[in-house]
Amino acid sequence: MKAWVRSALSVAGTFFGLALTLATATSAMAQNGPVRLGVLTDMSSLYADNGGQGSVVAAQMAVDDLKGKVLGRPIEIVASDHQNKADIGSAIARRWLENDNVEAILDVPNSAVALAVQGITRDKKKLFLATGAATSRLTGDECSPTGIHWTYDTYALSQGTTRAISRLGAKSWFFLSADYSLGAQLEADSRKVIDATGGKVVGAVKHPINTPDFSSFLLQAQASRADVIALADAGGDFINAVKQAGEFGVTRGQKLAGLIVFIADIHSLGLQSAQGLMLSSAFYWDLNDETRAWSKRFIEKTKKVPTMIHAGTYGAVMHYLKAVEAAGTLDGPMVAAKMRELPVNDFMTRNGRIRPDGRLVRDMYLFRVKSPEESKYQFDYYQLLATIPGEEAFRPMEEGGCSLVKKS
Repeated sequence: MKAWVRSALSVAGTFFGLALTLATATSAMAQNGPVRLGVLTDMSSLYADNGGQGSVVAAQMAVDDLKGKVLGRPIEIVASDHQNKADIGSAIARRWLENDNVEAILDVPNSAVALAVQGITRDKKKLFLATGAATSRLTGDECSPTGIHWTYDTYALSQGTTRAISRLGAKSWFFLSADYSLGAQLEADSRKVIDATGGKVVGAVKHPINTPDFSSFLLQAQASRADVIALADAGGDFINAVKQAGEFGVTRGQKLAGLIVFIADIHSLGLQSAQGLMLSSAFYWDLNDETRAWSKRFIEKTKKVPTMIHAGTYGAVMHYLKAVEAAGTLDGPMVAAKMRELPVNDFMTRNGRIRPDGRLVRDMYLFRVKSPEESKYQFDYYQLLATIPGEEAFRPMEEGGCSLVKKS
């Protein structure tokens, strides 16, 4: 064999050995390094106050409460901003799962981004804990064996708010909806309730996400003379719509109904603008001693009132890590099965259960926003009107179209 051939083979062997060593080291790091959970959220735009950095804090609180370890390995929270763009959220999710050893992705306020992420985690057999997304499609036609829809959804929110307002005598409705999957699903789920209660939808208009000007949309709503203008949008869009409705005098003759409202929105609006608004929520910080105790810790860390996304993120991380410990593995499908098997009990959920379609069934609540005169202390914003049992609040599993239900 010629010398140059032997030299080339020697070099190739050296590189192969280095590659094998590197692959072995990488595999060992993946098996013995930190267990990473990824908070994919909106850090800078219209949902930042509802999820955002508060979701990162809530996830870290859960990790700290479990002493920072699972299966003897340290737990690490990573976070990124999806910028409310499905392509950016998808790219981050793929990088986390393929290169960064992230085991579960959570939060994801923005239904379009959440649907994309659920598709990726389904293919990769990793956990998706949807604590910030709303669309009920996550447990319907887009359901996943490794997808858990944790906090709330469009069906439960529309059931609570739309049905309650219909019972107060509202007969005609006009929808002002965000022009993406959240708005479409909120409107679709609410229309079913309106039809079932004998009401009528007299008009609808869609607005771009994160629009600063609602004037033309509100004028159409006002001209419809509907009893109720239903706002099928969230975060900054909801806040701007309510503020501008007040400026246009819309609320003098018509009721506004927020179909997905967070306490951070009410804080931003102020009670003078938001008073009397009826809304549904999975959580309120001042509901009982346990919610107050947890919220006090959150407020001390953030100086902000916790939303249902923040509370849900804590609960989902806690339940996930307990399921990992109980299953004795990080295998996605096995952990997801254990999460469905274990009951959910924490400061915001009593005897909750995760159905085969991935829906966590728990009680929801109907609230009325207090007037400035009724509020007695910081963040004293809601009056509880009704508790809606989980079995009534969430869509019957058989009606969602989830393929996992057909197989079960």
